[in-house]
Amino acid sequence: MLDDTPRKLTIIRDGGDKIFRGVIRAGGSTVLVIMVLVGSFLAYRASQALGTVGFSFFTEQAWEPDQGKFGIAAVLVGTILIALVAICVSLPLALGTSLFITEFAPRQIRGFLVSIVDLMAAIPSVVFGLWGFFFLQQAIVPVSRWISQYFGWIPVFAVDNVDPTDPLATTTVYTSSTFIAGIVVGIMVTPIVTSIMREVFSQTPIGEREAAIGLGATRWAMIRNVVLPFGQGGIIGGTMLGLGRALGETIAVYMIISPVFVIQPHILQNGASSVAALIALRYGESTPMGLSALMAAGLALFTMTLIVNFGASMVVARSRSGAAS
Repeated sequence: MLDDTPRKLTIIRDGGDKIFRGVIRAGGSTVLVIMVLVGSFLAYRASQALGTVGFSFFTEQAWEPDQGKFGIAAVLVGTILIALVAICVSLPLALGTSLFITEFAPRQIRGFLVSIVDLMAAIPSVVFGLWGFFFLQQAIVPVSRWISQYFGWIPVFAVDNVDPTDPLATTTVYTSSTFIAGIVVGIMVTPIVTSIMREVFSQTPIGEREAAIGLGATRWAMIRNVVLPFGQGGIIGGTMLGLGRALGETIAVYMIISPVFVIQPHILQNGASSVAALIALRYGESTPMGLSALMAAGLALFTMTLIVNFGASMVVARSRSGAAS
């Protein structure tokens, strides 16, 4: 009678494999421990403020901690709007750049382009903030006026108390807006999103590429039917990671916006807000209750960013490209 018991395989690892495995496990565990400690610290410091106002912390628009009246409704909406504008700017830029590098750029300059894009991610955010404040803000005003003139019937593009067709109307209503801050943040996150998309597109199976070309497909048809479907998870995941980065941007947004503590749904109009900019603005002058309120705002931003980043990781892992890697 044959023995059908499965054979037990023994894996023998040498010293280098054991050391490498231990270092990787230690690094991953350290990251998780740090995240838990950061969240625990924020929750502990925020307990005083949250215990004072309760659930109204998420519905109140004003920010007056010393008066017992504060909440993140306004700054949370502003944070989301700035991040959405940033993604609308960065997604087409990142998608076009990554496709050009992987599919159209000559091999001789491909490495140079990759290095340039990666170096853009190392530019300090304060530099982007200065550029946005001194150059982009005035340059983008005609664009904001044009959008308001022809698309002002859409509530998000409306501007209160100004006639966009009047050439003598003041332009200050279009400065320090969600739109301008979103453009700056979008350019900041573009290198990150581009790197992720480029890496995913480069993993497209060469056999499928050659099969599409061999069947008579044009370069664009091959990209549309082979590269983009394969990299769909990377596109979504990279965009969501860029969104997580945009949600937490501080200095560039702080230098551009004019803080308001009411919900501002008009992205072209002067006045915007974000959680990160609020913390940078009020941290130095806050009382103990104000610090606890800022910690509560930081906890909300920390939780929202984690949710977005974990969602992006899940999308990438479930995609064809993520499973292949």
